[in-house]
Amino acid sequence: MANDISLNPSRDDFAALLDESLGGRDFMEGQVVHGKVVAIEKDFAIVDVGLKTEGRVPLKEFTAPGEDRPPLKAGDTVEVFLERVENAMGEAVISREKARREEAWTRLEEVYAKNEPVMGVIVGRVKGGFTVDLGGASAFLPGSQVDIRPVRDVGPLMGKEQPFAILKMDRPRGNIVVSRRAILEEARAEQRTELVSQLQEGEVREGVVKNITDYGAFVDLGGIDGLLHVTDMSWKRVNHPSQVLAVGDTVKVQIVKINPDTQRISLGMKQLQSDPWDGVEAKYPVGAKFTGRITNITDYGAFVELEPGVEGLVHVSEMSWTKKNVHPGKIVSTSQEVDVVVLDVDPSKRRVSLGLKQALANPWEKFVQDHPIGTVVEGEVKNATEFGLFIGLDNDIDGMVHLSDLDWAMSGEEAIAKYQKGETVKARVLDVDVEKERISLGIKQLAGDPLQGDTFRKGQTVTTTVTEVTSGGIEVKFGDEEAPMTAFIRKSDLSRDRADQRPERFAVGDRVDAQVTNVDKAARRISLSIKSLEMAEEKEAIEQFGSSDSGASLGDILGAALREKASKE
Repeated sequence: MANDISLNPSRDDFAALLDESLGGRDFMEGQVVHGKVVAIEKDFAIVDVGLKTEGRVPLKEFTAPGEDRPPLKAGDTVEVFLERVENAMGEAVISREKARREEAWTRLEEVYAKNEPVMGVIVGRVKGGFTVDLGGASAFLPGSQVDIRPVRDVGPLMGKEQPFAILKMDRPRGNIVVSRRAILEEARAEQRTELVSQLQEGEVREGVVKNITDYGAFVDLGGIDGLLHVTDMSWKRVNHPSQVLAVGDTVKVQIVKINPDTQRISLGMKQLQSDPWDGVEAKYPVGAKFTGRITNITDYGAFVELEPGVEGLVHVSEMSWTKKNVHPGKIVSTSQEVDVVVLDVDPSKRRVSLGLKQALANPWEKFVQDHPIGTVVEGEVKNATEFGLFIGLDNDIDGMVHLSDLDWAMSGEEAIAKYQKGETVKARVLDVDVEKERISLGIKQLAGDPLQGDTFRKGQTVTTTVTEVTSGGIEVKFGDEEAPMTAFIRKSDLSRDRADQRPERFAVGDRVDAQVTNVDKAARRISLSIKSLEMAEEKEAIEQFGSSDSGASLGDILGAALREKASKE
């Protein structure tokens, strides 16, 4: 049968002969197969994998990175990856490196499924991280996963076999991402759990300052770190931890709190010292005066250190008697020594309320002492408002002249228009309210009230000055020049004779005598009449120099009266 096949071989006969030649072995490309090293030629190993031809494999593929393996020799059995049964040169294309990779991927998939660590070697640096050889498979180690803290020099870690955690695997794409940090954190967590179990709250231990931040310092307690917050370093105010500690300092601390869930440890140094707030009420009684130092200034006030560890707050409202709505930084400065008065003490809340202005004389009380009610003062017009004038007085305090106290005769709106900001004026002190910090002044009171007493009475003759002429009459002023009264003489009261009841007969500035016909003190109004004065003078002349019934004419009588009046003047 064999002879028949050899004489006229068909395609099937050839396949049967090939299968027989291969000893019935089913080789398929893309698989890992066993082979035998038949020779070593220079840098290559000749490997027989049971095919008609051998394959050539570089010797370097038989040694993994970081592996110290004895030299390969003829007769050794090895596993290789069959890429192609035969190439153009008639040789089998095989690879030890790809065989190792396939083995590694199978092994790593099992490890990844069990969430176990894998040993590997950092062999190179790439963008964003490093390359790790996992026994044949190449993995990516991100820079952030090298260590728990940033590592400046990775040199000591290169080429050293160490455990890694597999974070991600994608065999079709050939991607593996590993982490050294995860292994370190797990080991650290186990160590931390054991160390935390040995600590107790309230225990005092020594530690070394490892790191300082803006909010505190981390202290190594022997394998585990605790946070010493800035507020627990000292009873007195500490602006920054570096004022108290430096990296490398050995400090004695108390374990304040241990959080079993997060395993965070809070430490304290001030707890090892006596609390300065003990007995603070007895040391700083309300109303007592002390000297302190400004330690901090805020928008709402300033903190004053009375002693190390005890600070009180001077609220912005208690900083100055006169400076209102001013930032505390414009009144005091940091490190300045000031006298303060204790206003309130609350030991439970560890608060002391202080007053800065209470340590100074109350300017309103001093004003009352220096300027009793009725005293005349002088000051500069600071501001004119819809309800009066503000006058600057001694010690940076202001007094107010109400609209109604500006002028006896004029309305407040008219009177206030006469004053300008910056003008110096005199006024009389009317009232002082120390508690409400108010001083009431009056300008019209300088001349006294013209309507008080019998200054003006009905039937009295007054000399007036014309200030305005209108179609209905004339406006006049009279009385004290400092605080004149005003009145309006109607057209019908300008003369006894109707022909002379013409306002245009008068001019502004003319001096005219008139008679007071009515005084209304409630309305602060005086009525005047030239007509009534003429009639009164006529009556008086008739009584003195005779009557028309006696034979004297009215002209003669008035003429005699005028001559009498002129002789007296």
